[in-house]
Amino acid sequence: MAKIRVLVVEDSLTTRKHLVEALSADLEIEVAGEAQDGKQAIDLCRTLRPDVMTLDLMLPVMSGLGVTEYVMAYCPTPILIVSASLNRGELYKTYDALAAGAVDVLEKPSGEESGDGWREKLISTVKIVARIRVITHIRARLAPAAGRAANGAAAAGAANGRRAPRVIAIGASTGGPGAIVEILRGLPKDFAVPILLVLHIGAPFSASFADWLDRQSELRVREARDGEPLPAPGQAGVIMAPAGRHLEVQQERLRLTDGAERNSCRPSVDVLFESLARERGAETVACLLTGMGRDGAAGLLELRRAGARTIAQDQGSSVVFGMPREAIERGAAERVLALGEIAPALVTVAAAAGMESKRKP
Repeated sequence: MAKIRVLVVEDSLTTRKHLVEALSADLEIEVAGEAQDGKQAIDLCRTLRPDVMTLDLMLPVMSGLGVTEYVMAYCPTPILIVSASLNRGELYKTYDALAAGAVDVLEKPSGEESGDGWREKLISTVKIVARIRVITHIRARLAPAAGRAANGAAAAGAANGRRAPRVIAIGASTGGPGAIVEILRGLPKDFAVPILLVLHIGAPFSASFADWLDRQSELRVREARDGEPLPAPGQAGVIMAPAGRHLEVQQERLRLTDGAERNSCRPSVDVLFESLARERGAETVACLLTGMGRDGAAGLLELRRAGARTIAQDQGSSVVFGMPREAIERGAAERVLALGEIAPALVTVAAAAGMESKRKP
């Protein structure tokens, strides 16, 4: 069985050697090369063609973000960000790299870890990342597309004959940051339907994600507050589940709960989707995006049974076709769409809600 070939990119010699030592201890992994700056990382990636790249974001010559953008555009390779900094500025760079095509992020070892926990987590994450079939990812694809999405939407939304949506729910995991950005940038600033969002992202790196996402589109993005009312149509914006807490809808209010993990996840997409199936049913539009595992598939099926419009991202545009595949196989997806088709579809179905809210005094 061929070993997983890893390119380690880290400017600190001490940290780089620590990473190399940890990876080399596993019989299924081979460290194919080491790079100490961004340019060297690109050169080695092109010549060695590794199965995985571990990448520090703070690099000389070229930043980790620059490396990610280049690699994903010209020699697509699964990238695992290994980052030490959790201040807001560095977190934003992490989100930028994830949106540019990096697959996952892992906290850099502090040197104070006890036992083999961190090493085992690194090895298991590298093995998971190595299985992911990455796609060419050019940042220009994330350009705003609101005008393109809106063409003909009003007529289509008014004519479809179904109940106007009152809420949109989106769930995503691996590959989710880039997918969510593309969708939000494809929605106009007067988008009429509130959006509830669940994204799987590790707690150390989730602190400022809503703030970062707020900067990426014209829609307001913030974290949910326990007990707040479910926004009404016309109150555009995106409300996101905070790290470590389930987001659900109960009696017209948003609730944050500390219940057991679902599918090893908290927040769980299933928890949100199932609550909307009970509360809003046919007035919901739900999208299940790229991600590993099966979270969201059962909830999407419940929503479809309740009369909701349900969408799953297709295989060709998914970084990881796990969650959407599970939903499709269960018959939960009314429509299977490429990522670039989802924002126009949401604009179309939301048009009826927009016209309905304008008719109200």
